Amino acid sequence: MRRPATKRSPKRARSRRTRETRARLLEVAGQVFAEKGYERTTAKEIAKRAGINPAAVNYYFGGVDELYLTVIEEARRRSVTYEKLAAAINGKIEPIDKLQAMLEFLVRLLTGPFASSWMARIFARELVSPSPVLKRLSFRDTERRLKLLREIVGAYTGLPPDHPNVSYACWSLSAPFTLLLTADRRRFTHMFPEMDLSEKGATALSTHLARFARGGLQAIARDRL
Repeated sequence: MRRPATKRSPKRARSRRTRETRARLLEVAGQVFAEKGYERTTAKEIAKRAGINPAAVNYYFGGVDELYLTVIEEARRRSVTYEKLAAAINGKIEPIDKLQAMLEFLVRLLTGPFASSWMARIFARELVSPSPVLKRLSFRDTERRLKLLREIVGAYTGLPPDHPNVSYACWSLSAPFTLLLTADRRRFTHMFPEMDLSEKGATALSTHLARFARGGLQAIARDRL
């Protein structure tokens, strides 16, 4: 016997509409910020594209600055968090296996659908030209991710995680992903037609990066002795 349909209370309906409106504003704002940058984006344009009253930006987020910061946090949540990296290396024992798993996770992210998303474009903009409000963000998750990488590199090389050579190694390991975020893929393809920077080439690219990293880290470890 079917149960009679229950009517949604006005309060629950308003709550659902609020969540939907806020989510729509956030998504559209991400697209506009990615397209125009922080400085050239207005609440009026975001609201117009979202089909919502411009006052909604202040109502739901407290202004364009707060909306932008929320967009950055949402982009970070959907892409790389400490929890996602920790899950990627879960079950790996040897430092080099952890490193390879981490590299593969990042390569698959930056060669997959995320690479053409508004989130990737916003990160690329912030790397090239940081917005003035970025300093208000909490970088705790970034620091935790870097700490994880330092620990892996330190364990492999036999150096303390805060050793200068570990810092140089982490910087070198990060550089290819900065290029994947900011560089023109078409130019890369023209310069290196043998390279496949698409999702299909993710395994080959991550394997190469791990091999290259292994050689560099082994040299650092030898210099320590």
